[in-house]
Amino acid sequence: MTIDWWTLGLQTINVVVLVWLLARFLFRPVSRIIAERQAAAQSALDAAKAAQAEAEAANAQAKSEAAEQASARVAQLSQAQEAAKQESARLLTKAHNEVAALRAQTEAEIAKEREAAQAQMAREAGVLASDIAARLLSRLPDSARLEGFLPGLIEAVRKLPEPTREALLAQGKLALRAARAPSAEETTRIEAQLSEALGGPVTVDTSVDESLLAGLELDAATAVVRNHLRADLDRITAEVTQDD
Repeated sequence: MTIDWWTLGLQTINVVVLVWLLARFLFRPVSRIIAERQAAAQSALDAAKAAQAEAEAANAQAKSEAAEQASARVAQLSQAQEAAKQESARLLTKAHNEVAALRAQTEAEIAKEREAAQAQMAREAGVLASDIAARLLSRLPDSARLEGFLPGLIEAVRKLPEPTREALLAQGKLALRAARAPSAEETTRIEAQLSEALGGPVTVDTSVDESLLAGLELDAATAVVRNHLRADLDRITAEVTQDD
């Protein structure tokens, strides 16, 4: 096999020239375009990564804000429930207090009405007792309206403290109320028994008080001694009212 060195040399030169031309006019522009495209792609990739990071940050912020809003709603709901509970407790306490006040007022009014009814009954009982006593006394001798009560009056005078009896004795003339006007003989007997009980002479200034029904009442500055039917009826009425 024979090698044509001239032909080989020319072909080699052609290849070198072709490679140079390709490197100058094809490879370099293509490499520049590829590099530019790679740079653009990298820039787009970086922008996409930045956008993704921004989106992730915005998503995280949105989640944080949503969590804060949810926490705020929970707190507001809790506050509203607590306020409602306190208001309910306040209204319940107010209702209990109003009921208690109404009950106390009602009980007070009932007690007042009961006392008024008892007082009215006592007054009616007193009037009835006075009427009954007056009817019974009308059947007795007129002398019994005084004579039957004089011993009790004298006994009560004897039981007075000594200083009180001495003051009555020093007064000399005593005011005496009687259910009816005593006769002269009855007046003398009353003065004699009072003088004996007080240990010295005394007289009486008698006034008639028919409301006593029967009996006597000694009215002095230092003592009041009662022994009459009105006092007995008042005492009985008071005891009955107190028992009720």
